[in-house]
Amino acid sequence: MSIIKLHDKLFKKYISKDQIAEAVTQLVKQVAKDCKNETPIFIGILNGSFVFVADFVRKYKFNCEVSFVKLASYNGTNSTGKIKQLVGLNENLEGRTVVILEDIIDTGNTLQEIYDIFKDKKLKQLKIATLFFKPDVFKKELPIDYIGLSIPDEFIVGYGLDYDGLGRNLANIYQLTAKPTVKNILLFGPPGVGKGTQADMLKEKYHLVHISTGDVFRKHIKNETKLGILAKSYIDKGNLVPDDVTIKMLKSVVNKVPHTNGIIFDGFPRTKAQAIALDEFLEERGETIDGMITIEVPTSLLIARLLERGKTSGRSDDQDENKILNRFNEYYTKTEILKDYYQSQNKYFGIDGVGEIEEITKRLSDVFEKL
Repeated sequence: MSIIKLHDKLFKKYISKDQIAEAVTQLVKQVAKDCKNETPIFIGILNGSFVFVADFVRKYKFNCEVSFVKLASYNGTNSTGKIKQLVGLNENLEGRTVVILEDIIDTGNTLQEIYDIFKDKKLKQLKIATLFFKPDVFKKELPIDYIGLSIPDEFIVGYGLDYDGLGRNLANIYQLTAKPTVKNILLFGPPGVGKGTQADMLKEKYHLVHISTGDVFRKHIKNETKLGILAKSYIDKGNLVPDDVTIKMLKSVVNKVPHTNGIIFDGFPRTKAQAIALDEFLEERGETIDGMITIEVPTSLLIARLLERGKTSGRSDDQDENKILNRFNEYYTKTEILKDYYQSQNKYFGIDGVGEIEEITKRLSDVFEKL
């Protein structure tokens, strides 16, 4: 997911779990080099550092001990500037090398408290390692020995960091963001359900751009482009066009779209891989998918509708019942998986697709109004 909601605020994906893992690995290497002749005690600052500490000590291949101290300075998304020591240390640290493992250092108020806590412990040495550091707001003249990633002064959640209790379990880091103004909607349904007709009506009503995978394919096929010839070889057999071909076509179209209120994607994505690729592509544009709406109609009714349409449409895949059945099989075995994908993000909506065109438009509009 590129954008998530925690309580009343939205957060966009900012630092991936792979980037975090690499930063932790580099910190471990630096600390191990400096402490190779020691048995350091690593002390995590709760609550935020517990994930970082767990990953750090698993990668640390030498003798070490682990403990925790709990401090607090945040209320919501703002630092109070007042540090409260909630749980102290019981270990005898005299003559020991202590390495503090912090999830994030910003103003330095918590770091000052750390130095105050340990100044009378008669340590051999005290070192500070932080996964994230905000240099723009750091106010203290205090040493920080190891820094994983320096970041701007923006509120972040994930990987142990929270917003009022939520978000600590996220594998990636997310950054506080404003609500997107662009609306991108996925319009779904099996073949013959009338997605194109409804998309044309909805785009006028809500001033959106309608991008139909079928139209994109037909344009490439008509112009006999390399992608079009390849796509035709699959369409003629009633099969879905491979993900990489479809994604290339759609990206080229979306990149040409002028500034708009949003896009109705008709017939795309059709697989989970395409959905993930679309999320990543929109994330680069600072956008997201707001909802997946499926028009639901009984299969028997749709088969009859497609065969009737095939008498005048000239489309080979509408004239052969076996090809039609294969398209339905492709849809229900592959595309239906997307229902779970978007339901897990609370973005899935199903509407009854049986009735007059205007009735179906009204049902779709009710969902659009919610979005």
